[in-house]
Amino acid sequence: MIDKICMFLTNRIRKEMPDIDDEKAEVINYGLQNIIGEIPKTFIVLIIAYVFGIWKETLLTFLLLIPFKNASGGFHLKTHLGCIIATTVFYCGIPILAKMIILDEITKYMIIGSLWIFGMLMIKLYAPADTENLPILRKKDRKKQQIISYITFSIGLLVAGILNYNIICNIIIFGYLLQTLMITKLAYRLTNNKYGYEVYGDASI
Repeated sequence: MIDKICMFLTNRIRKEMPDIDDEKAEVINYGLQNIIGEIPKTFIVLIIAYVFGIWKETLLTFLLLIPFKNASGGFHLKTHLGCIIATTVFYCGIPILAKMIILDEITKYMIIGSLWIFGMLMIKLYAPADTENLPILRKKDRKKQQIISYITFSIGLLVAGILNYNIICNIIIFGYLLQTLMITKLAYRLTNNKYGYEVYGDASI
């Protein structure tokens, strides 16, 4: 259903803008699928979170991860069902872990320090992790998003180190760890994804 709606909208856009070629139309269609697909997916995640009694923590997880997630990118699953399942596990699983696990101060600081080193290296290697359907090809844009990834990642972990509230600290730690893993080459291979810049060549100025 979502595919048909997006294709209809894409065709209407092409009629209004005849200069859009097949390649640009694919990008537009993919973007529409992401936007329209987010609506039912968000409702499903929040309903499931409400059933498990963690809707506040799930909403908090979403808000805390948005800056780093948007900047660093990550793979996309091929089907709407797979995407819904993965998103639900991600945004509901993190709060559940955050409530179950209690880290003492020494362990927390050791994990944050190790995660910061690992994350900065992964950001250097892979961020922004684009996709073949939504590539980021301009060097200027890639550099900007990489810098934002460095900043948001570091600030998030700094907040986790300063705060003395276990659930929020754990949400940041576990969420940032999983998001960092989602931009790696291994994650892309396991999900049969390709980086956009690899498909379309080197980034332009």
